[in-house]
Amino acid sequence: MPLSVPAIKRKNAPMSQRSSSGSSGNPSRGSRASGRPTLAELAQIAGVSPITASRALRGVASVDPDLAKRVREAAAALNYVANPAARTLASAHSDAVAVLIPSLSNLLFIDTLEAIHDVLMPRGLEVLIGNFHYSPEEEEKLVRNYLAYQPRGILLTGLEQTPATRSLLKASGIPVVYMMELSREMGVHSVGFSQEESGAAVARHLLARGRRHLAYVAAQLDPRALERGLGFQRVLAGEREVRPPVWLSVPEPSSVALGGELFVRLLEAYPDIDGIFFCNDDLAQGAIFEATRRQVPIPGRVAVVGFNDLPLSAHMAPRLTSIRTPRAKVGEAAARRLVALMEGDCRAEPAIDLGFELVERESS
Repeated sequence: MPLSVPAIKRKNAPMSQRSSSGSSGNPSRGSRASGRPTLAELAQIAGVSPITASRALRGVASVDPDLAKRVREAAAALNYVANPAARTLASAHSDAVAVLIPSLSNLLFIDTLEAIHDVLMPRGLEVLIGNFHYSPEEEEKLVRNYLAYQPRGILLTGLEQTPATRSLLKASGIPVVYMMELSREMGVHSVGFSQEESGAAVARHLLARGRRHLAYVAAQLDPRALERGLGFQRVLAGEREVRPPVWLSVPEPSSVALGGELFVRLLEAYPDIDGIFFCNDDLAQGAIFEATRRQVPIPGRVAVVGFNDLPLSAHMAPRLTSIRTPRAKVGEAAARRLVALMEGDCRAEPAIDLGFELVERESS
């Protein structure tokens, strides 16, 4: 049954009294010159302490469900909106965790964000998402902005921050965990896998399939895509009977349409290419679609391998061979590591290698 909320009388206090309105007096008088309902008023109506009310509103799992329901009903009746700035001033830190990713359109990062959310939200932590569009300079601006909110922790994607960003993070003293790559730097916490080794695995796979004239095709050109290409090249450089691999790269964002265009460009320039490693699945999917339109047999004429193993890849015709990345596991493990750091537990190894899997299908 919904709570019956008594009317709360608010009187305009004399100017001399308003400056001390945040004191622990009668909650029914209100504590804000704006006239907005306060946490103390909300707690009084719900019959709980302000601390319990705050935890309930933040979704902390340990709060009794009946109490949490009463708090939510009282908040709805009062049209209560929490003031994060006041909470930050009271505790020296907010209950927020900043998560910076390079793209909101890439399914890879959506899966990672979902896993992060599942770890942090039950602990009453708010997730602030920043998209830096693969630009270290934009990432630096986001870090500056989010540090003003005094977050409890920060999750970053990759290890390519500007010197200024690194200085800001070090000076803040806020726990930071880096995702998708592995750092060898002392004291830097990271969760991911070896991008270079994943490229090497693809090269070995294509060689085992008898392919000898290979190409690496990349878009976006973020550092992780470049590392995959370097791993691919490294293995092929040690093979005497294999031609030096072709490297075709463009700065445009990766997409299915672009994959088809690059596939055509590559085969027109190098008609004897018999194996292609695309830096992302969407590029490889576009290549397969274009090959079907042009009646280029895959893998008979040319083998195709992608990266990330996106859901559509298992349903292509032919089905796409790809590197399966642990994107959800990276988000979960990174969030758990950050929680541990925020709680003062620094005992675990700083780098968590979750590995990758080469999923062999008909395209290679």
